[in-house]
Amino acid sequence: MLNAQPLTTDLHQDLIRRGRYLQYLSISWMIVEATVGITAGVLAGSVALVGFGADSVIELFSSFVLIWRLREGATGEHRERTALKLVGYSFLALGGYVAFEATRDLILHRPPDASYMGIGLAAVAFVTMPILARAKRRVAAGLRSEAMHADSRQTDFCCYLSGILLGGLALNARFHWWWADPAAAMLMVPLIALEAARALRGKSCCDSES
Repeated sequence: MLNAQPLTTDLHQDLIRRGRYLQYLSISWMIVEATVGITAGVLAGSVALVGFGADSVIELFSSFVLIWRLREGATGEHRERTALKLVGYSFLALGGYVAFEATRDLILHRPPDASYMGIGLAAVAFVTMPILARAKRRVAAGLRSEAMHADSRQTDFCCYLSGILLGGLALNARFHWWWADPAAAMLMVPLIALEAARALRGKSCCDSES
């Protein structure tokens, strides 16, 4: 439950600044994730890695929406809901793409190349995302912001995906288990679908007032 204690104006502004800083940090990392993930995934033929990078693009958009919320307060409710719908449909499209490509790779026995760049990216995300999520939750508690708290859950979601990705890439690189990559991609699909459902219901990173 979020902190119910009253805030002084200075403390509130300080928390707003910290919240924006964390979002800018998230945006910077998501740009790296998207660029490296998609590029390395295409080069290695890894559907899991491409899906991870594409997910980062969608989360990048979500972070921009939350920054807008921190600036606009409780205004623009209709625009926010519209943005959430777009995020939800984007997640649905991503989930469909990943499921199709992973199924095709499994049926056709298409082995991806080992991607040590992808392994490094997934390992860094798996370690750093929980730290970032905790920092967001602290700010959310101070601001009594359900929006920021929900965004921290999306950062947790990124950690879960990176763990799945790391397992698939590592198994393929170490033991040449070609099926581990599309299998990891298939494991991502339910998580992506869950995020799509949350966004379409208006319960993603920008669910409530800041």
